Amino acid sequence: MKSSRLVPFVVIIAIAAFLWYSLSGERNSDAAYARTILEARQQAEAYMKTSPGSPFLKDSIPFEGLKYYPVDPAFRVKAKLENISPKQVVVLATSDGLEQRYLQYAFATFRLQDQENRLLILESMEMGPQRGKLFLAFADATSGGETYGAGRYLDLKKVRGATSIELDFNLAYNPYCAYNDAYSCPFPPKENVLKIAIRAGELTYHP
Repeated sequence: MKSSRLVPFVVIIAIAAFLWYSLSGERNSDAAYARTILEARQQAEAYMKTSPGSPFLKDSIPFEGLKYYPVDPAFRVKAKLENISPKQVVVLATSDGLEQRYLQYAFATFRLQDQENRLLILESMEMGPQRGKLFLAFADATSGGETYGAGRYLDLKKVRGATSIELDFNLAYNPYCAYNDAYSCPFPPKENVLKIAIRAGELTYHP
């Protein structure tokens, strides 16, 4: 089984962040924000179509296009970070029956849809460029229906000393195993199964 790589999406989100902060005079505009998200989605679409690292091109699988919910600023939330001490290793089961290890980073607590929600943010322990990167895998009330049943991912930026973090569910994306069974993808930890419906980000690829 191939490992589910997150690097392309980290790059895409970095581009989106740059575009967002470079929009002079429109930084708080919902229209400007929507354009930023749509640009990130176009980058993801282009990657899947043309990159040698695409899970479609590698195994000659026909690409039918990525599907998304409409951009909704309500799903861009500021969460409070709750420190975890001492930090423990978290072992996540994967789609191919194996395991991947992560280090606890912090809990993110936020209010959405009139509910208090809490998600566990993890830190990558693997060697290489992903080491130390923040990783958030979650499932919600749409999982297994409108969205991929094994959950979706968010890549987050680590800021030393921060007491809050932005969770933009409009940037939630599917792991590679949502498109191609040849990949190994970690499932969300039990703490990250939300009762609410996160109707933002990427939809299921296979209807």
